[in-house]
Amino acid sequence: MTKKKKIEPLTGEALLKKVKELGNLSKEEKARECGYYTLTKSGVERVNMMKFLNALIDAEGIELDGKANLNGRGGRSASYRISVQSNGNLLIGSAYTKQMELQAGDEFEISLGRKHIHLKQIDLPDEVSA
Repeated sequence: MTKKKKIEPLTGEALLKKVKELGNLSKEEKARECGYYTLTKSGVERVNMMKFLNALIDAEGIELDGKANLNGRGGRSASYRISVQSNGNLLIGSAYTKQMELQAGDEFEISLGRKHIHLKQIDLPDEVSA
């Protein structure tokens, strides 16, 4: 009986780079390619999405444990949940845009899934200073 060598899951910058390289693959395929899967006793491959997504969050440096630096200021913290407003809009608060260091005018592509909305920041080429 031959055992397959377990691939060590990617983390940090290596994980982010690999995910970008895998562009159009599904989330599950990306997780598998980055080493976030296990083989059952019967040889069935199981993708561990939670470990993969947590590794991505860590690699991006996003603090979800409430340890974010508030610069001594009070206020509400990001809850990572929003509701559709009475006018039909979804508002993403400044807590998120500050955490991602977004600036006014940054643009995003919107893609709709069956029960989700993806926002993908559009990377503009560096403009040459005049």
